[in-house]
Amino acid sequence: MYKLLEVEDKVKVHPSKFNLAVKDAIKATLQEKYEGTVNKQLGVVLSIDSIEDTKEGIILPEDGSIHYPTRFKLVVYQPEVQEVVAGEIIDVTEFGVFVRFGPVDGMIHVSQLMNDFVSFDNKSMVFLGKDSKRKVKQGDKFRARIISVSMEGNQYKVGLTGRQAGLGNPEWLEEDKKKGKK
Repeated sequence: MYKLLEVEDKVKVHPSKFNLAVKDAIKATLQEKYEGTVNKQLGVVLSIDSIEDTKEGIILPEDGSIHYPTRFKLVVYQPEVQEVVAGEIIDVTEFGVFVRFGPVDGMIHVSQLMNDFVSFDNKSMVFLGKDSKRKVKQGDKFRARIISVSMEGNQYKVGLTGRQAGLGNPEWLEEDKKKGKK
């Protein structure tokens, strides 16, 4: 889920940014520190939205930088268990597929691809449903539900399933509608 979070931090502005306006120097420093990072409390930090408040800077002995207590807003993505996401299959392996949704990649294990016995064709890198004849390959669109999230350090792992009603390739869902299935 995308969120706008308000955060407080002491921002250490390096002397190389003293030529900028204070807010611009603080924002540039925050961008370097936060954007593109993964944080267990914050999630995946996408961007600095705004600087809300900045207190007077402090210069510490033997440190040429200025330290500004600052309150600012971050745009983040926090994957949540039970959230339904839509993305594209970016990689196919023998044990499952990787789906990119927004700024995050998740993995669907072969056992969670569909409600069918699934075989893997190593030559064409495609999963095939035995009874349904449905295929899963790189480049396919896919709707899945998040079933697990693990964030440690700057790493995250998101587990997905495609075995529930309303999940899978959107083309399958259209086929099911036409056949009158739920």
